[in-house]
Amino acid sequence: MNKITSEIKKLIEENALAIATTDDKNNPHCVVVGYPKVVSKNQIILSAIYIIETLKNIERNNNVSLAVWSRDWEKDCEGYELRGKAKYFTSGKWKKFVDNLPENKNEKPKGVILVTVEKIKKLA
Repeated sequence: MNKITSEIKKLIEENALAIATTDDKNNPHCVVVGYPKVVSKNQIILSAIYIIETLKNIERNNNVSLAVWSRDWEKDCEGYELRGKAKYFTSGKWKKFVDNLPENKNEKPKGVILVTVEKIKKLA
């Protein structure tokens, strides 16, 4: 599967999401980001606020893995891994998009990460 369905979109936009990258020695680095937004059937926007190491890793290697799971996972265990390529923007339409999100009202995103999803795998 490589398309984000309406069910997966709901899961992504209503829960925390983890993004995994690798550093220059291929060591994994994983952080949680809030308020991801699905902007197409295969693209997700992440506001870049406190993710300095993640951005450095994306500059070297743009392969990323995202993981999302249901908030009430003990009752309704649903989750997905989404693999793809990331691009970082500090200006343009995607930057304006995150700057105008109500969730970022009190934040000042440095930029935006656009992830183009190439593969989706059900985790549970």
